[in-house]
Amino acid sequence: MSGLVGWVDHDRDLTAQDEVLAAMTATMAHRGPDGEGTWSSRHAALGHRDLATTRAGRRGQPVVTRVGDTEVALAHTGQVYDLAALHRAVTAAGGAVREGSAGEVLLQAYLVWGDRFVEQLDGMFAVAVWDGRERRLLLARDRMGIKPLYYASYPGGILCASEPKGILANPLFTPRLDPTKVPLLLQPRLALPGETPLLGLAEVGPGELVVHTAGGLRRHRYWALQSAPHERTYAQTVDDVRMLLEDVVARQVVTTEPCGAMLSGGVDSTSVAALAVRTLRKGDPGATLDSYCVEFDSDPEHFASTELRPDVDAPFAAAAAEHLGLRHHVVTASLPDLLAAIPATRRARDLPGWGQFDASMHLLFARMRQDVTVALTGEAADEMFVGYPYYFKPELVRRETFPWLVGGPRLADCLSAELRAVVDPEQDERDRYSQLVAAVPRLPGEDPHAARMREVLHLGMSGPLAVILDRQERMSMASGLEVRFPFCDHRLVEYLWNTPWEMKSTGGRKRLLKDATADLLPEATLTRRKSAYPHVHNPAYDRGLVEQATWIVNDPGSATRWMFDPVRTNALLDEIRAGQIRSDLPGGTTGAQLLIQMVEAHAWIEDLHVTVR
Repeated sequence: MSGLVGWVDHDRDLTAQDEVLAAMTATMAHRGPDGEGTWSSRHAALGHRDLATTRAGRRGQPVVTRVGDTEVALAHTGQVYDLAALHRAVTAAGGAVREGSAGEVLLQAYLVWGDRFVEQLDGMFAVAVWDGRERRLLLARDRMGIKPLYYASYPGGILCASEPKGILANPLFTPRLDPTKVPLLLQPRLALPGETPLLGLAEVGPGELVVHTAGGLRRHRYWALQSAPHERTYAQTVDDVRMLLEDVVARQVVTTEPCGAMLSGGVDSTSVAALAVRTLRKGDPGATLDSYCVEFDSDPEHFASTELRPDVDAPFAAAAAEHLGLRHHVVTASLPDLLAAIPATRRARDLPGWGQFDASMHLLFARMRQDVTVALTGEAADEMFVGYPYYFKPELVRRETFPWLVGGPRLADCLSAELRAVVDPEQDERDRYSQLVAAVPRLPGEDPHAARMREVLHLGMSGPLAVILDRQERMSMASGLEVRFPFCDHRLVEYLWNTPWEMKSTGGRKRLLKDATADLLPEATLTRRKSAYPHVHNPAYDRGLVEQATWIVNDPGSATRWMFDPVRTNALLDEIRAGQIRSDLPGGTTGAQLLIQMVEAHAWIEDLHVTVR
């Protein structure tokens, strides 16, 4: 829910900057259509836009309390799922909670426990706290990094916001491309936690605290995975997973308002929907759940089965919805629908997007928002329950690089000599790989294959998972819809991290999840092959991408022409036109759709007037 902005300046009086603060806050209107609040003091200011997910209405943020002769102020986004338990713990520890709002409970938790208050939070959240006693700003983000929080520091101050647009609304920040991050424009899955392609703009990392004072900036991880032996049998592990999933979904489902769920008919989304509707029916036997899937009008003519997307979702989703007794809705998207939605997806991100992948999700969420304000998703199950094909391909797992890169040509191969003088994309990839592998929490005595699979899982839970979570969070909040991610519950993630590879991989992909939820699911779901989020199969879309990429690399008026070597890039375009790219590509995309990142990077630079040289 909601969006926040913040501004700290140790040298200027921010009480005279109301117009700028209002402009920053207004950029969050789509994230919080139900209310607005601002607060400012001499050296700090916070703004907040609220999304009411229950009839209780807005919560009144920022929340402020006086401590001695100064103030402590807090703004937050997202959800704390067991707020009542946190309220009791804060009160027992001496906190003076005046009301039960989440903001008030969080503020008192900070006053009781200091920075460690975030360790008490179960949920998806981003928090900004100004402590006037120490003249410092604390920024924190949930453990899995679901809710975004960006910041840009400058001499004497810092800006922060749920989305870059909140920072861009302040005249102190000018968007400038960091040339060393151009490989990220062309393959965003390579980004390390906190990275963006703009100079001076960073994101609070998952499970991270950022503290800003007049003396500078400090970053600290308050949560990270820890490796430990797993002492449970397979049968016990199945029971444990089921118990955890039931508790997680029960915490996240909304029982007092209409609630929705994404439903593809695969095991991930169907498991979540099944547990959600069971939770609802405990209180009301006649209760149901609205479920939603997306399809494309070009599927009957152009859909082509691939390893990652072997079939169309819609028939499986309809069968699963009927089995569970859900109220099901299908969103049918045409190519004109997708093209019309793409500009809105770019505005939702303020960073390079994913073209039609974003657009179909944007259309889906806009339709869902007509009925519900909260929905559940099955995303992240592939990372937790080993659902991707590459996990089971020794030739990919053994390579000392990111196994999800699979193979095939890369846009970074086409960088110009000017950029290659600044960044070596091959070495950059090796450095990122080495940094992530070095951070893997090891288990002493683990056999070599299990240890390698621990590395592979860790690699998948970094950049690739961040891309998935970012897409769903940004596209849903663009419509004021709050999507919740049961498979990202940190207790479930911690448990599965230490579940041995043999248990997770026995019987094929996601066997553990299937065994834990088999009694809930239709046979068609249990036997269906893994199918990733759908993308449009339409030759007209592919031709449009090739045409745009051709213009980008050849037209003197192109703002990004200088980034690419024309000979290499045109050779790649010729191969794509001729249908000669047969190798696998990351994300199961097509040769033409490999160009999405080039097209989206160009549009981002032009839309935001990014300084590039």
